[in-house]
Amino acid sequence: MCRNIRPLSNFEPPATDEEVTAAALQYVRKISGSTAPSRVNSEAFDRAVAEVAAASARLLDALVTTAPPKDREVEAAKARARAAVRYGS
Repeated sequence: MCRNIRPLSNFEPPATDEEVTAAALQYVRKISGSTAPSRVNSEAFDRAVAEVAAASARLLDALVTTAPPKDREVEAAKARARAAVRYGS
């Protein structure tokens, strides 16, 4: 999976539309193999991003969990600690 796509479920505050769209964009870039589509493919690319974002938003709205919501700051600190170990910074 693309490392830039982050889990978006069960966070407080919930994922924003911008976060869902950014994840959809990363997914479409990954499967299409390009970061920027050609002019002829831009309409299909943009449509795919919108459709993936809509499906992702529906999924996030439908998910049910009994786990308490995760704190964004705590999860970000954990990610920074893992990166420090991985990259030695």
